[in-house]
Amino acid sequence: MITAAQLRAARALLGIDQRRLAKLSGLSVPTIQRMEASETMVRGNVDSLVKLIAAFEAAGIEMIDEGAVSNSQGRGVRLKANPGAARPAPGADSENKASGRTRART
Repeated sequence: MITAAQLRAARALLGIDQRRLAKLSGLSVPTIQRMEASETMVRGNVDSLVKLIAAFEAAGIEMIDEGAVSNSQGRGVRLKANPGAARPAPGADSENKASGRTRART
């Protein structure tokens, strides 16, 4: 299965909007919108999900299930099971200021 967050992240990695994803997958824009609005797992019929995943795979996106190992050799990102546990290292703010880089505040 695919989560709504994976769907939005995959689309962001490709730099495409919902309209472009709809065209690539052969689905309607309202269908993409409904899928992205799902609370956790994407809701939709199996045929629509297969089309969506096939479109992402054709564009170079690999969907990785929780706890699964990636089979591809490319770079990637994965959401940690406990995303709140990640904190900036001590002194990271002063390093970023010294190098001229800024960090978004949450």
